[in-house]
Amino acid sequence: MFTFLLIVQSLVAATMVAVILMQRSEGGGLGVGGSPSGLMSARGAADFLTRATAVLATVFVVLSIALAGLATLERAPMQIDPNLTPRPSSRSAPLQPSGAPVADPLAGAARQAPPAGTPAPAPASGNGSVPLAQ
Repeated sequence: MFTFLLIVQSLVAATMVAVILMQRSEGGGLGVGGSPSGLMSARGAADFLTRATAVLATVFVVLSIALAGLATLERAPMQIDPNLTPRPSSRSAPLQPSGAPVADPLAGAARQAPPAGTPAPAPASGNGSVPLAQ
């Protein structure tokens, strides 16, 4: 049913494009003015093309809404593959190939003494003043 309506909508769209292109240009859009000696310049043909465009546009919109409704009804429910979910790790630290935990090289960096030649940080005073260097 969905495929049939999709084919019908494609045919309606192609027909609507052809009918719109056959109409006479009234405003001279894109620099091409409408000439009275056009393909279908009689008033009766213009009325027919205008009505045909309105009918085809209405059918196109109705088919679009019907196809959107059918697409939601015919969509298969999604199932999540349980094999893709991450499993919780029982190890807290990565292991070396020998089985021993890997030591963090930066674990004690914040507690180490500053390198030689750098002044030690001044103890914090509660009044917010900065001590002067002597």
